[in-house]
Amino acid sequence: MFLTTDDTLMASGGFGSGGTAVRLPGTALAPIAGGRLARWRAGLRGIDWVPDLGAQIGSRAWWRGLATCTGLCAATIAMAPGFHRPIQSPSPAAWTGEARSNARAQAIAPLALGADSGRHMAANELVANLAEAPERPVVELSATVGSGDRLARVLQRAGVARDQAQAAADLVAQATDGADIASGTRVMLTLGRRPSRTVARPLESMTLRARFDLAVTLTRTAQGLAMTQQPIAIDRTPLRLQGLVGSSLYRSVRAAGAPAKVVEAYIKALSARLSVGRDVRRSDSFDLIIERERAATGETRLGKLLFVGLNHGGRQMQLARLAGDEDSPWYDVNGQSERRGAMAVPVAGRITSSFGKRMHPILGFMRMHKGTDIGAPYGAPIHAIMDGVVQFAGRSGGYGNFVKLTHAGGIASGYGHMSRFTVRSGARVRQGQVIGYVGSTGMSTGPHLHWEVWKNGVTVNPYSLKLTSMAALSGARLRAFRQEVRALLAVQPGR
Repeated sequence: MFLTTDDTLMASGGFGSGGTAVRLPGTALAPIAGGRLARWRAGLRGIDWVPDLGAQIGSRAWWRGLATCTGLCAATIAMAPGFHRPIQSPSPAAWTGEARSNARAQAIAPLALGADSGRHMAANELVANLAEAPERPVVELSATVGSGDRLARVLQRAGVARDQAQAAADLVAQATDGADIASGTRVMLTLGRRPSRTVARPLESMTLRARFDLAVTLTRTAQGLAMTQQPIAIDRTPLRLQGLVGSSLYRSVRAAGAPAKVVEAYIKALSARLSVGRDVRRSDSFDLIIERERAATGETRLGKLLFVGLNHGGRQMQLARLAGDEDSPWYDVNGQSERRGAMAVPVAGRITSSFGKRMHPILGFMRMHKGTDIGAPYGAPIHAIMDGVVQFAGRSGGYGNFVKLTHAGGIASGYGHMSRFTVRSGARVRQGQVIGYVGSTGMSTGPHLHWEVWKNGVTVNPYSLKLTSMAALSGARLRAFRQEVRALLAVQPGR
């Protein structure tokens, strides 16, 4: 299409055979004269009706663009059907009868809504109906041993007969020396064909990890179940972790790869020698060694804490335990142990009367209260705060049923107003042992425990008494301990 403004328009004979415009030699282009309408159109085409409203705000072109936008919006609203009524449109008629069946057979829909595909032929006289659907000849499944579960019960829940499940569990117990299967162990089962639906399937084979270093496979033979053991090589090199304390000792040790329980044991061991929250600084470095077992199959299992180390302001703190002794205290490299801390509370409850002068609730005058009263439910157990010997157990005036224990370091403790006691004079007790129960005997206004502590024969506030216990190794135990420490310190970090 050519416009009147194009300078390529020519007089007649100016078009070539190909339909393109050419200029003949010696021929001048003469503009075609247009009327008033053509000039008006050309003028409108030269006006920018849609300028950028974000530029030149307030100019003549901007107001012209705003007028254009307003006019278009007004025209749209005027021609709209309105928001109060929907736009009418034709809807297809619902399929019924054969048309619906044909469409449904070719549709893709969820199985839960009865979807089908293709056409199904009806059964004729050549089809014989079965009384029941046949079972699969072999069923393969897996089961998981839960916490506190037994292998025989796991097999029974999986569908194994009671006698076969017990026989399989007895065979596995021989391989594990009677130890329980670890929780979370997966058991792979193969169940065979059964003669009828009223009996359980027979156990054809079973595979499981009986121990971390042993896998077993049970297979049915003509003589019954036979067990095959596959030992797994284990590397028991300990894991050593080192790093800076930073903003949080707990988070730093956890980030290094130590389990939560190991980190708790590490901090507890340090707290016996120093205050972790006050004395440990950001620039200090930690060092700990953990039991580790690495199986040839790729699994790794971490155990208990073996070594506790801390570079505290240039001073090395190194602690270890006796091998094979779970109750052993933490010893330094010289074989000496030290434990500091506040005295334990003998009963769970709340303090109703502290140590010091008070108004006696029964006598009605000010009097020195030489102990601490702990309110607790009637019959609540009372525990010994430390190892000791029962010096007295019986009736003692206003104390009612009273028990007095003597401990090491010149410390003694008394427990009054008991409902009854469970120890006798001269008996030895261990820390945490129940020595009696809360009551309200003697001069008492309700069930509570009167707890009294003596230091070298003088009554003291039990909450102000700090305890320090010392122990040292000697002889063959000290030599064996130092050899264990040398072996632990030879472990390379991160290996």
